[in-house]
Amino acid sequence: MSTFTVVVVLSLLALAVVLAAIRVWKGPSSGNSAVAGDLIFFVFIGTVAVLGVVFEIDSVMDIILISALLGFLSVLSLARWMQGGKR
Repeated sequence: MSTFTVVVVLSLLALAVVLAAIRVWKGPSSGNSAVAGDLIFFVFIGTVAVLGVVFEIDSVMDIILISALLGFLSVLSLARWMQGGKR
């Protein structure tokens, strides 16, 4: 992976975090803030993936898989809580 590509990808991920943080701060509803917080979490996973490829870390895919599953479960839990515990 070229240095230019890494810089561009990490810059776009940083921009996504900044825009999501603004949405968390100004979100008109708790749903907007929750989705923005989830985006920040998955940007973190993307950053770990990019750095894992750059530094050739073998176990990075395991870390990403476990983190993605935990993130998905947290979104489901949050959605259920926002629905008032109803299915």
